[in-house]
Amino acid sequence: MPPRKTGHAKAQSFPAPNHDHAACATDALARAERLCRARGVRFTEIRRCVLKAIWQSHAPIGAYDILAGLNAKGARHAPMVVYRALEFLQANGFVHRVASQNAFIGCAHPDEGHDSQFLICRKCGTVAEIANAAVSTALANAAPGFAVESRTVEISGVCPHCKDHSHA
Repeated sequence: MPPRKTGHAKAQSFPAPNHDHAACATDALARAERLCRARGVRFTEIRRCVLKAIWQSHAPIGAYDILAGLNAKGARHAPMVVYRALEFLQANGFVHRVASQNAFIGCAHPDEGHDSQFLICRKCGTVAEIANAAVSTALANAAPGFAVESRTVEISGVCPHCKDHSHA
């Protein structure tokens, strides 16, 4: 995979614990539908359901948790159905894989190719995605002669909300 552009450089802040997350999910699904139409690819019902499951929270979710949610109402989807949907969603930039958790998080900027850095709160599990061009460039420059194909960084710590709450 060729290196991706770094279209946005400002950090996506950690959402407030009481923010209207339904709006995030609604916006993400509408963006995905619009982008699929523009790209001439099918946004099938299963792909929509998997993306919706991922956007239920700002915490990463694993494939088997997605599968359990899909099958909770009596459906009998096989794991491969979820994996194929995840592959499509990743290939189209709608989700990112958080490797340290073997889970997926929705991408807030699916219409911009970018490298990602993730700030992962070890207390609440929330993930904030940032795409800082300087970090991407530094990583590429740190490995001269190495053909970088992907630049993803995962940083674990405590988000501002959890940090503030622990001091209260």
